[in-house]
Amino acid sequence: MLKPKLLTTLKNYDFSQFAGDLSAGIIVGIVAIPLAIAFAIASGVSPEKGLFTAIVAGFLISALGGSRVQIGGPTGAFVVIVYGIVQKHGLDGLTVATMMAGILLILMGLAGFGSMIKFIPYPVIAGFTSGIAVIIFSSQIKDLLGLAMGEVPAEFGEKWIAYFSHLDSVNVYAVGISLVSLLIIVFWQRISKKIPGSLVALIVATVAAAALELPVETIGSRFGQIPSTLPMPRLPRVDFQTFKSLIQPSFTIAVLAGIEALLSAVVADGMIGGKHRSNMELVANGVANLVAPLFGGIPATGAIARTATNIKNGGRTPVAGMIHALTLLCIMLFFGKWASYIPLASLAAVLVVVAYNMSEWRSFVALLRGPRSDVLVLLLTFGLTVILDLTVAIELGMVMAAFLFMRRMAQVTQVNVITGGMDDDHEEEREDAGSKIHVPKGVEVYEINGPLFFGAAHKFEEALSQVERRPRLMIIRMRYVPAVDSTGLRMLGQIVRKSRKQKIGVILSGVQEQPMHAMEQAGLLDLIGRENVCTHFDAAVQRAEELLRLDGTNGEINEKAG
Repeated sequence: MLKPKLLTTLKNYDFSQFAGDLSAGIIVGIVAIPLAIAFAIASGVSPEKGLFTAIVAGFLISALGGSRVQIGGPTGAFVVIVYGIVQKHGLDGLTVATMMAGILLILMGLAGFGSMIKFIPYPVIAGFTSGIAVIIFSSQIKDLLGLAMGEVPAEFGEKWIAYFSHLDSVNVYAVGISLVSLLIIVFWQRISKKIPGSLVALIVATVAAAALELPVETIGSRFGQIPSTLPMPRLPRVDFQTFKSLIQPSFTIAVLAGIEALLSAVVADGMIGGKHRSNMELVANGVANLVAPLFGGIPATGAIARTATNIKNGGRTPVAGMIHALTLLCIMLFFGKWASYIPLASLAAVLVVVAYNMSEWRSFVALLRGPRSDVLVLLLTFGLTVILDLTVAIELGMVMAAFLFMRRMAQVTQVNVITGGMDDDHEEEREDAGSKIHVPKGVEVYEINGPLFFGAAHKFEEALSQVERRPRLMIIRMRYVPAVDSTGLRMLGQIVRKSRKQKIGVILSGVQEQPMHAMEQAGLLDLIGRENVCTHFDAAVQRAEELLRLDGTNGEINEKAG
């Protein structure tokens, strides 16, 4: 259903709801300040771009989204991909990639892909999420320790080599600010859960650094003063070659945005007992990522931590998310200049905590105790994210997960030769259930258990090749075949044609809805003969006896049974 939740919730909106949304929106707006600035810096762009994103994209995601309580903005999931795009293609390249991702998200929502994204395997999600957490942590070591070094290398290994080679330049004042900030963030929640510990840490660190005139790097010393207004919209300029090279990373941005937005919406549903509109949520995130870059923004999506904060503080409609964006705008307009005094060591501490929470290491360890195929997908995605590239990690992780899933399905599918007296374990629902079904002499019975797709079709051919004597008739039981693909249909067709040449009749039993429809579309029912497709096994046996009698009188079994 492509209808924003805002339109639904405003029908019976009253002052008490507005009061809850107002207080929640203001609190979440305050919570979002350090995160928006920190994610922007970690992504390789200036801090105000994180604020621009939280304001513009945050407002649009709430106003147009399919969730009652979703809070949108920049998140840690994008840090790796954004940093790579900026280093390679610059800010204009990032703008184009983000807008392309926005268009992809809108198309995904319009095409009804909201439910399909849920089928991405959890080991893939856990692998790249944990990998991103490691990369975020490693990218903050310079500011965390106050190292006197130039640009941090992009490659993971080179980055740590550079850190170790500059350990003699550690700034003890920066280390002190980092430790104090970490302690405040960790222990402040014991004092108050309303006011975020990250904001308290930034205020304490900023006041201390300014009052004591500590020799530490600040936002202002590295990036200059933060603007107090939103910029005018600006279209990017890129050549066609750059545009082509941005297609792959824009797809990654779209997938990440879709996954995180829908995961956040599902978590929110569980907290408020609601139900989000997944396709509308994708469209809203698409519009946000299409518009925010025009104002200097970076990729945005639903943020689980800020959404949970919104719910816990009374937010129950999209109005809270819109107020959160307006709160950020007011803070930037009137207090933005003070942000230039924030020490980068304190922001690094905020991101270290974000990386720790994002890693979900307990879930990672639990997955390591799971099936070996899941462990392989997890470690592959994690390793490729950290060492190589997030885009490649997601692509290869998905491909490997798909192949391993098909392998498991092929292992599940079994083809059994069950000729002889059919006991109770092989009976359909019959009026005389309990008695045995006698299979006439010269009839071979095969039963397929599981989906008949390209990964398992060869098993049927192997089962046929193992039969020592050629039967006069084959009954193929398909009651446990939930689905069949084109390879399975082709294999069935080949068996029927080969059997016809060998003068062997073919009867199908218990065909389910999807296989029946697929065979109808492929013309296989006419090839087999519709009278030879029986609903129950006992009917198939009766048809076999009828064909055997015909064969005994005029030799027409092959023509009558396929």
